[in-house]
Amino acid sequence: MEGPSAPAPETPEGSQETPRIEGEVPLAVAESERPDVALPDSEIEEVVVVGHRERYEIIQDRVIEAQTLLRDVQLQYVFTGKGKREVLRGRPVAFALWSDQKQEWSIVQIEIPRPPIRWKPGRKPLPFIMLTPGVQARHVKGTGAERLMFTFSRDGEPLKVYGRKFPVFDSNLVAKKKWRAVVSTATPIVYLPSNEDTLDPSFVSAGKEFLLGTAQLAIDELRAANVPSVAFPGELLADVVPAAVITTLAVIEQTDDADFFAKKTAAFDDVLSHYGLKQEEAYRYSVSSARALGPMQFTNRKGNGTYALVVRRCPAARLDPDFERGATNLLNAMKAAICLFDIELSQMRPEIRGAYRDNREVLGIFPVAAYNGGPRNVAKLYAVMTRAGVKPADLRAPGEQIPGAWVTCPCLWKEDVAGVRPVTIPRYNNENRWYIEKYQTVLGMFE
Repeated sequence: MEGPSAPAPETPEGSQETPRIEGEVPLAVAESERPDVALPDSEIEEVVVVGHRERYEIIQDRVIEAQTLLRDVQLQYVFTGKGKREVLRGRPVAFALWSDQKQEWSIVQIEIPRPPIRWKPGRKPLPFIMLTPGVQARHVKGTGAERLMFTFSRDGEPLKVYGRKFPVFDSNLVAKKKWRAVVSTATPIVYLPSNEDTLDPSFVSAGKEFLLGTAQLAIDELRAANVPSVAFPGELLADVVPAAVITTLAVIEQTDDADFFAKKTAAFDDVLSHYGLKQEEAYRYSVSSARALGPMQFTNRKGNGTYALVVRRCPAARLDPDFERGATNLLNAMKAAICLFDIELSQMRPEIRGAYRDNREVLGIFPVAAYNGGPRNVAKLYAVMTRAGVKPADLRAPGEQIPGAWVTCPCLWKEDVAGVRPVTIPRYNNENRWYIEKYQTVLGMFE
């Protein structure tokens, strides 16, 4: 006889990050666009088969071809009204599409709303105008430079997306409604968001290696600079945060709660595959509605945000003081994230810091909670853990739930005389609870 089924897990509805609302890419970031570099063959284990090319090799070649085609494409801007009432109707976006049947390329343009709208999945479809006849389009996700993606078909054949050209506008000129100047100064970026056409297991593996390698390089540079820890006086910052822990943030920050809830680890594979394909270019155009920028999602707030604080508090790390440049450089951003972890740990209770030293990966939930929502969320997490009878030293890595004794997650894993068992994280901040759940899930992929 079957035991009782597992209860339906909580949905992440109500989380501030579900769904992700995108912000505008700063013009300075768009102007610093670097040529996309194809993933070196050495990064992916090759299987040599005479007369056969691996799928990842074909994808790499097509992405490079698409970039080349899109560089010279002129975006189709449309103005409406006359004189002082003239306005720019929308934002044109060009896509490079490949037909397997015809073995040929097509450049297709659509126009999305301007100013951007707060589109949410499951609500009204994103309105858009098809500028290229003969092709059908369907909006899939996103509204901004990092995530906007459509699927396309022609005469019943799905066309594969291997490139996209997206214009970034000068916000000052937009505010002044100088539309002709907005267009003449627009900086188009040729950047391919993650999508099913480029998802490949080889890129997932390469993404893991790339992120871990970059995190380890960040640690090595901090060690070479003898950067001291503030959380653990007398110790080096390089010994405070394991590479696997800081690597998880580069994945979590780019994984929506809703995607994680629907697809679990497959949502992480989407992000890792993108890192594997795009390497250091991945997620440099990621901007939240709160203007958090880059792969590690730092904020600036006119020089008073988290990034500026870390630059001031961690001078020995020699972080790039320029926010747009520093936040979009993965190596620099990882070093900044390590500094932030250390700063946050220094402000936590002694019992948390003590337990963290003995079990850094598992107790990483505390600096992770702070990274997501500041010290206040750490205090709330500790309080609900105390009420649930869970001590920091009792925490363990997630295991398997026992059939018939399911616990609703997000949850923590506690060791007692009966073994390691899950304990539901009581409600205190839905976004933060799911952030911790994502952290615990993805961490196992890097161990």
